[in-house]
Amino acid sequence: MKVVVLTGAGISAESGVPTFRDADGLWEGHRVEDVATPEAYELSPTTVHRFYDARRAALLSVDPNPAHTALARLEQSLGDDLLVITQNIDDLHERAGSERVLHMHGELRSALCRACHGRHRWDHDLVDLPPCPGCGVTELRPDVVWFGEIPYEMDRIAVELARADLFVSIGTSGAVYPAAGFVRQAMRYGARTLELNLEPSEGTVWFHEARHGRAGDLVPEWVAELLAGVSR
Repeated sequence: MKVVVLTGAGISAESGVPTFRDADGLWEGHRVEDVATPEAYELSPTTVHRFYDARRAALLSVDPNPAHTALARLEQSLGDDLLVITQNIDDLHERAGSERVLHMHGELRSALCRACHGRHRWDHDLVDLPPCPGCGVTELRPDVVWFGEIPYEMDRIAVELARADLFVSIGTSGAVYPAAGFVRQAMRYGARTLELNLEPSEGTVWFHEARHGRAGDLVPEWVAELLAGVSR
């Protein structure tokens, strides 16, 4: 059985990672337009760098929660038959032990060179404009997909959704595309679909089954059920 899992801000929120956008429309005190668009970077790269430098540093104060560790445990059993597609730019899946993780919106712990287009593992600040490890030009930016940019590996995601027997969405709002459309893509190819979310998402109607509550409770329970079924 091939399983594709989509994770969003809700799974990391239980570890203390702020969700993408607060009820007042601000992202950690900033307008999204000021820190998450190519235009914002052109207008004030220092502001953008400081924002992401602070978020990168904040990763040191958070840890994976039971939902992350349950997915890592599921990978140990399913191997290549599991893929986690995450909208999150933190590294909590990897720190929990998952290896088959696709970061469609990029990663905080990565830098992208605008000159050579190289992607480099990065754990330091970018505000001081360090040189690119690949080409030496001082054109490094956060390796994060901003509004108006195309998410990573969309072709691969389409293939994986077409192959999936089960598609599971965890901690997502169902409001941000293209990820919000993945459930319908998977359904068109015959996959069963399951939503695990704190509350009904905007796309709940598209799922065959929906369970609502804390990811730290729901995900371990679902993984245990799935593994019990696989072992029979």
